[in-house]
Order: sequence, then structure tokens, then C-alpha cells
Amino acid sequence: MKQEISQIHLNNTFSSQTKDLELDCSVAGYDYELPPELIAQNPVFPRDSSQLLVVDSPNTGMETPPLNHIFRDLPALLRCGDLLVMNNTKVIPARLYGHKSTGAQIEVLLLEERQDNCWLALVKPGKRFKQGARIVFDVRGAREEDAGNGKARTDQRENSSPAYPTLSTSVSSFSVSERLPVPVSSPYLTATVLETDAATGGRLLQFDVPEGKSLVQLLEVFGEVPLPPYITASAAGDEQYQTVYAQKPGAIAAPTAGLHFTPELLQKLGDRQISQAFVTLHVGVGTFRPVEVEDVTTHQMHEEWIEVPATTVEQIRATKAAGGRIIAVGTTVVRALEGAAQSGNLEPFCGKTNLFIYPGYQWQVVDGLITNFHLPRSSLLMLVSALIGRQRLLNIYKQAIASQYRFYSFGDAMLILPEAVGHAI
Repeated sequence: MKQEISQIHLNNTFSSQTKDLELDCSVAGYDYELPPELIAQNPVFPRDSSQLLVVDSPNTGMETPPLNHIFRDLPALLRCGDLLVMNNTKVIPARLYGHKSTGAQIEVLLLEERQDNCWLALVKPGKRFKQGARIVFDVRGAREEDAGNGKARTDQRENSSPAYPTLSTSVSSFSVSERLPVPVSSPYLTATVLETDAATGGRLLQFDVPEGKSLVQLLEVFGEVPLPPYITASAAGDEQYQTVYAQKPGAIAAPTAGLHFTPELLQKLGDRQISQAFVTLHVGVGTFRPVEVEDVTTHQMHEEWIEVPATTVEQIRATKAAGGRIIAVGTTVVRALEGAAQSGNLEPFCGKTNLFIYPGYQWQVVDGLITNFHLPRSSLLMLVSALIGRQRLLNIYKQAIASQYRFYSFGDAMLILPEAVGHAI
């Protein structure tokens, strides 16, 4: 009789594990319901006053609940000798508004520079935007002051359901030229469509840039910082969608786990001998595009540009040799570090990665993670699941929702400590 009961228990356990593995590979396994009011529309002030959900043991999310902290508690939650690795990318004003020769309004979201002043971009509407088509972009201030048919162009774009919603921008009474951070000889910028990009459905645009200037410089005049589409009523300024350590322009979205840090908190971490190192991953379409296939193992990530410098590799090696832990600040840092270690050893790297991390991934570098709360069915949710397990993570998300944590880019954070990792099944 005991043998029969044991066999039934084994069969049930095997069946449960098989179902879990199937859900790990199914995009439906990464669904959860989030009350809309928990989608943060504005960041908190100061930055480090956000809530921090702490996963501190292998049982967290299964037998015990996560711990509730404030982000500024971070120095006390880490150990002396740990290394925080951060993404120093800087968000560029990547959204442009313009018009065709016919007068039709156009919205452009720049994705990445392919050659000098030649950019891959998403164009809306793009179906009839063929090779050779020309776009004229207006200076941001002129666009806000210009009225067409009795309405400002901003009115038109606010009702157009853009790829990324607008940031509100006040218009002062002095002239456009007085407000420009970069001197320009013309209040217009033009671009020509070179070809369609099959991988993204976007267009390659060749911009006409004055000699001695780069498009990145001119974006300060013509572009707007894009916010994600779920942020629809934000009063945040551009600087609030940048980390305090942002240095290298190139991202179209912020590495949001880093938004919680203040200069004072970084100083306190340093005082506790918790060091900092930097990588660069220019956040692009690969990060925010949804997983659209049912079998997540067949999902293809879009490439994103990363740089893992030799100094950071040396800091990581020295930290591990001394018994310290590597804590990634955000999923972009995870992708950069793990992408640079695909040979089996972490090496300095500068180039592109399309690494897609989901349950079953064999970790090479990262020991712990600071991350925000991510969208259902997203590659980011799958990455975090690879660290602690899909069902554990969904349980923790339920507890965060019950505790009224704020979600997504301007939301609260979660700290997964190394002692909680290792049970991602």
C-alpha cells in the first residue's frame, strides 16, 4: 500500500513539473492581471523613496513572502565587497514629428544609427512610405507654436495614438531661436527614405545634416524624449527619465532600474565599500517589443548595441576572486554581461547582442538583480523568471500587487539577492 501511495505521489509530482516546464516555454505562462491604477504615471521624489521588494531566500515567493523596504535601504541590504554594475546609456530625444510633401503628418521613432546620420526608424503611418520619400521635420518650439486649421500641431499628435505618447512641454513667450540648445541655420530638418527594414518593419532614413553637426546634436532641437505607451498622463521632465549617471547617448528608452539611484545613495554605497562599474547597452526595439510567438523558445530578439569595457571586466573578476557578488542594476545590464560571456568566459566586448534569456538559461556572470516590475508576456519577465523561476516570480508579483506596489518604468523596484537564486525551475 505504501509503495502504491509513493508511486501516485511521484506520478503527480512528475505531472506537475511537466506542466510547469510547458508553461515556462509558453508565452501564456507569463500572463498576469494588473489593475491599471498601479501603472506609475510619474516618478516619486526623491528617487530613492520608491518601494523596494526584497527576495532574500530560496523560499521567498513559495513559502514565505518578500520583504518590504524603501530603495534607500539598499546599502544595508548588500554586503561590503559587492559590485553594482550599471548601464550608463543616455536616452536621446528619439521621437520626431514632421510631414511629407503632401502635408501628411508623420511620426518617427529613431531606433539606431546604422551609418553616419543614417538611422533605422519606425515611421507612422509607414505603409505607403516608399524608397525616395522625403520628410520635413520642424523645430520642436516652432511645431508647438505653429497652428494649422486653428489648432496647434501638438493637438493633432495628441489625438493620433502615437507609438510613444508625448511629454508635455511648456512654450515660453520668447522666440524659437532663443530657445535652441544647439545653433541651427534652418528651422527645418529633412530626411530621405532609403529602404524598408524587413526585421523591424521600419525604414532606413538618411538625414540631411549641416556640415560639422551630427543628428544626435540636432535632436536636442528637433526631437522629444519618448515615454513608453503605458505612460499617458505624466508631468515628468526629461531629466526624470534619465539615470543620474547617464553618460553615453544612444538609447530610446531608459534603463529604468537605475532611475531609483541618487548621488547621495551612490555615495552611501561607496562608503559601505559597495563598488560600482558600468556597461553600456543602448536600449532599443529589442527590449520593449512584445513576445508574439506562442513558443518562447522560438522568439528572436532584435539586436542591441552593447559595450562591456575591460575596466568593468577586471572589476568583476576581482570582485568574484575576493568573494563578492555581482549585482546587475536592470535587465539591460544582465543582457550586456551575459552577452559578453557567451564564449564561456567574460571578456571585454563592443558590438551587438541578440541574447534572449528565459528559464533554463545557464548563468555566467550575474549573481543578483535589481529590477522594476515588467509587462506581462515580455522578454524582461522571462529573463527574471530565468533567475528565480516563473511561478515564484508570478507569486511575488501577486504579493506586490496586493501591497500596492507601482509598476513599470516609473514604478517601484525589486531586489533579488544572490541567496535567493538557484531555484529557477
